[in-house]
Amino acid sequence: MTKAAAVPAASAAPVAEAEMRASDADRERVAELLRDAYAEGRLDADEHAERIGAAYGARTLGELAPLTRDLPAHRSVSFEKPVSEAPRPAPLPPARQEAPTMLAVFGGASRKGRWRVGSRLRAVAVFGGVEIDLTDAVFESPEVVIEVTAIFGGVDIKVPENVSLHGSGVGIFGGFDVREQTAADPYAPLVRVKGAAVFGGCEARPRKGKKLKEWVRKQLDG
Repeated sequence: MTKAAAVPAASAAPVAEAEMRASDADRERVAELLRDAYAEGRLDADEHAERIGAAYGARTLGELAPLTRDLPAHRSVSFEKPVSEAPRPAPLPPARQEAPTMLAVFGGASRKGRWRVGSRLRAVAVFGGVEIDLTDAVFESPEVVIEVTAIFGGVDIKVPENVSLHGSGVGIFGGFDVREQTAADPYAPLVRVKGAAVFGGCEARPRKGKKLKEWVRKQLDG
């Protein structure tokens, strides 16, 4: 009798939709709408930061719903059906762990596809070429510093179009071209390119049509 009385009678009652637990996919859909609204000028920087922080901290669907209620695209975020009913995309292969240094001497070195990029990367090209493609990489740090040394060689760097890109390199009888940009999302990663090109070249630019979708969001916790 004692054990039976300890079980709440309401434990078998159905959970209201607003009280259902939100998934990572639910939070990401809302965050994407907020990023679009910020880029379109519908939200200012403070509003965007406050809402996107609330989105990633939301525990239930009811906490997510008000964050996009006043935005034109709010109808595209629907919680009427359980997430499990939606078709799931095929799982991506695990990202590769790569060395923090790339070296090309009288030859070439290339890194592209799905790989894990940390906070620092060094590229050295001596009578050779280095290609760094970050468009499908998984960022593990909010800032990535790429140190470039190109001597009678070249380094080519491509980044997604929705990250920030800054540069401070020097070209000596060569070129150091970084097409700087600042991402609309203040929480997007920053790629910083620095170094020198001597009788060589370095070019860093965003790749149109390629957007970064995976990066560590630990900086949002604060």
